[in-house]
Amino acid sequence: MLIEFSVGNYRSFKEPVTFSMVAANLVSKNKPINEDNSFSVDQNLKLLKSSAIYGANASGKSNLVKALGFMKWFIINSSKETQSTEKIKVEPFRLSTETKTQPSLFELVFIMDKTTYRYGFEVTQDKVISEWLYYVPSVKETKLFVRDLEKIEQSKKYQVQSLKKLTRTNALYLSVCSQFNVDLAEKILEWLSKKINLVSGLNDTEDMRYTLSCLENKEMSDDIEGLIKRLDLGIHAIKIKPRDILVDEEQKSVKQLLLRSIIEDIIETDNAKGKRRVYVGTEHPIFDQNGNITSIEEFNLNHHESEGTQKLFALAGRLIMALKESQVLIIDEFDARLHPLISLGIFELFNSKDNNPNNAQLIFITHDTHLLSYKKFRRDQIWFTEKNRYGATDLYSLAEYKVRNDAGFESDYIKGRYGAIPYLGDLSYVMNSND
Repeated sequence: MLIEFSVGNYRSFKEPVTFSMVAANLVSKNKPINEDNSFSVDQNLKLLKSSAIYGANASGKSNLVKALGFMKWFIINSSKETQSTEKIKVEPFRLSTETKTQPSLFELVFIMDKTTYRYGFEVTQDKVISEWLYYVPSVKETKLFVRDLEKIEQSKKYQVQSLKKLTRTNALYLSVCSQFNVDLAEKILEWLSKKINLVSGLNDTEDMRYTLSCLENKEMSDDIEGLIKRLDLGIHAIKIKPRDILVDEEQKSVKQLLLRSIIEDIIETDNAKGKRRVYVGTEHPIFDQNGNITSIEEFNLNHHESEGTQKLFALAGRLIMALKESQVLIIDEFDARLHPLISLGIFELFNSKDNNPNNAQLIFITHDTHLLSYKKFRRDQIWFTEKNRYGATDLYSLAEYKVRNDAGFESDYIKGRYGAIPYLGDLSYVMNSND
């Protein structure tokens, strides 16, 4: 479970900002969402099941996702031999002379195996400046290790002396520990790999492949089909038809194959000599003049269904797996090609005690203001990004504003009362701007 994520001096984030899934001590006008949209970890901590991030174009919303993506990638890969001579692929804030050579900050607070951990690091493109790992065994936070350049101090709970000398200046100590089978480090990397799931809402290819692989499991297939049916797309059933082919790697690259229809997708099989292409059909009922179903018509998902239906199909595997495995699902451009009511249905899916008994968390980046309602959202579930005059992104929650609990969030946002909207100039002179 995600508690907090902090980032500083990365892309458009100049100063450190913190995104939090901690439920604030507030009361909503719509009483049921006080409980439905959050869950208790213990008597002192409640977390949110979902959050939405709003902001103008180029305000830095996607950079928050990129920051978490970089952190995840660097933790998993920094100790690999292939990275030994590589520069660290971090991107500091570029619009200030003071930040170009300063380290970038990344920190994650999360719950794993019912224990809270706080892990973070500071890096430049050349080396790891600092790194730390703390945990909360009971009430008080306790140090496991702290790193300052090449100096690493460890507590008695985390004694792995032999690995200090094996840690390169451009590698994370946690990554090295995992590589050498230190139990806690392995568990943290596995948690990151399996529980933090980042999704682009604009590129469906990988998500489509993932959903297709999920459909090979009967239980997952039933749940995916059930989700699509309940979102009222007119689809009666989904049909998967495998097409086995052998690929001559000298003649056709995987890249060339992927340029074909993303629905006739390439999925690796146990047979190393070949790939498997899959055709996906959607079944729709045919009605007579009395409204009775007489037969079924099969559509090709790629050619006959809308782009919104294709996107929903691509996301379906991620959504169902997140709910089943208590994952943190973060979707950029969530509302692209989806009707507002479909977006709302997905949001409510995660806030449902029946559908989300494992307390999976959904975080999405959107422009869809129809979701901004006190009837659906707590104020602490709504976040905004806004750039200042120097090009630096600020991140803040609606809970920081003193507003009535029955305020019209959507109209107030459009009116600019919360910031995070584009400020347009006089567009009547655009065509004559060069005169």
